[in-house]
Amino acid sequence: MSEVESSSAASELLRGVVDCVNRERLEARLNSGAKLRIKFGVDPSAPDIHLGHTVPMRLLRRWQTRGHLPVLIIGDYTARIGDPTGRSDTRPQLGQDQVESNARTYLDQLFQVVDSTRVEVRRQSEWFDSFTLDRMLSLARTATVAQLLQRSDFEQRIRAEQPIGVHELFYPLLQGYDSVAVRADVELGGTDQLFNLLCGREVQAAYGIPAQDIVTVPLLVGLDGERKMSKSLGNAVAVADPPGQQFGQLMSLPDSLVLPYLELLTEVTGDELDEFRRGLQSGRIHPRALKADMATRVVAQFHGEAAAREAASEFDRVFRDHELPSEIEEVAVAEGTHDVRDLLLTAGLATSRSEAARLVTQGGVRLDGVRVGGWREPVVVSDGAVIRVGPRRMKRLRAR
Repeated sequence: MSEVESSSAASELLRGVVDCVNRERLEARLNSGAKLRIKFGVDPSAPDIHLGHTVPMRLLRRWQTRGHLPVLIIGDYTARIGDPTGRSDTRPQLGQDQVESNARTYLDQLFQVVDSTRVEVRRQSEWFDSFTLDRMLSLARTATVAQLLQRSDFEQRIRAEQPIGVHELFYPLLQGYDSVAVRADVELGGTDQLFNLLCGREVQAAYGIPAQDIVTVPLLVGLDGERKMSKSLGNAVAVADPPGQQFGQLMSLPDSLVLPYLELLTEVTGDELDEFRRGLQSGRIHPRALKADMATRVVAQFHGEAAAREAASEFDRVFRDHELPSEIEEVAVAEGTHDVRDLLLTAGLATSRSEAARLVTQGGVRLDGVRVGGWREPVVVSDGAVIRVGPRRMKRLRAR
């Protein structure tokens, strides 16, 4: 490999990263042609992953193509503790069966991004099942309480007088020991994991192992345009969501997130991003058109190009051309006259009669395309009628 080619390889592998410790050394290792072990920890605390989880996985795939080996750590021990990063309280502990079930689902979905034939999958139970008390105490000696409490989320909880469990202090130490067990050359994570990744360097040094280099990637902002993507915050797009749902969710993004999503979730080049940016600024490219392009690219990764094109076409048919979707969920109701509030409750389009009345008053309810004028007047339902709340929520009513 020539000097130009090796330099190009390092810059490509580190494109888009936020933190890099030690960058100079890591670039030298990459440019030397050395094949590195890239550690990435997965805490299976929930059964599904979302697009935010795929950001570091995409970088792992890029490293794979250069011959480096991703080492996926299934945190079947730390998932029972729960990493408190970014949280203001203690995460509930999970049982072993639930953790293992989540892990299987995680891997199935992650292998849609990472090549499963060129990866090493390890579980923490391989080394922690035999971890004796004296070994745990030796691990605990690698850090002080003052060091561990420097985590920003712990500091916030202390100021708010919220409790911190002693078991939570062990999380970064256990994650750090993972790096010892697999002899990681590099550890990858989101920017919210920087403290834990740095702790791994300290633990490795304490065990006489060369300290890993660190690479972090940006956190993907969720659909609300404000907070990081999280299922618990209701602003996530799940990898397992059907193509039409994924496409519609991505089209609901604020325009300001289109370029970051293209950069973090697709294979567009830096030159292409610059061209898109110039096009948006000049008005030559419409934000909606670029958003549709981004959504099509993302959906195609998980469902194929044909499904992505079909999702785009269906979205246009419903939301641009104001036609009904080709498939509408059905709900059984009695044919005849109804109080529209009860009808919305039965259809699952409102959670209470008061909410249903408010939706009608706001003019957001239509029955077979005709706006319902007031909630006090009864409505007549025929078999196959479609009741709709806003542009996207609707049910087909079937007479029983």
